[in-house]
Amino acid sequence: MLMRLTALAFTAILVAVPSMAQPSSSTQSPSPVKDDKDKKSEAGLPVSLDKIKKELEQPPAPTLRGLNETPMFKLEIHEKPRISLDELIKSLDFKAGPVPAGGMYAAEVQRQAFPATNNPLSQPYAPFNQGELLTVLIENLVGKYLAGKASNAITSSMREHAMTAAREEVQQAVIEYCAAQPNRGAGIQICDKPVQ
Repeated sequence: MLMRLTALAFTAILVAVPSMAQPSSSTQSPSPVKDDKDKKSEAGLPVSLDKIKKELEQPPAPTLRGLNETPMFKLEIHEKPRISLDELIKSLDFKAGPVPAGGMYAAEVQRQAFPATNNPLSQPYAPFNQGELLTVLIENLVGKYLAGKASNAITSSMREHAMTAAREEVQQAVIEYCAAQPNRGAGIQICDKPVQ
């Protein structure tokens, strides 16, 4: 409402300035037909009061939606679905075999450029002696069979921690919401009983 009045007052000032700058009516020739501008100048006003009244009669702008809605609290934890061992084995591709570093074409170029008989030290595992190869083998086996169990233990611990943190966050949000309500939320169901 105040915005409309301000806009109308500003418009009235802008219209008044050019009308005052016009020469007086004594220098102008009288016109036989009186138009709307003549009616305004007869009343001594630079704007039409009818137009202002018409604008003021318009309904006010709508208020913001959602101010009367009750808050909803929702807790969701999304987890990747677990894959069974059968599905995991079916997804593996054993037909191609292990792919060497750089791809199959790079390995073939390496094999032809440096044949094993002429260049024994430029072969893939040539820099390793037998003890080092045994160490690499043991590290790979430990990583394959024990790392999965350790990873599952860490994942379950992280999931429990995330759920606890989420519950505490929701509890804190409910406490803050209830504290902001009249009578500390008396009569509101979520404020009467604690969140579980």
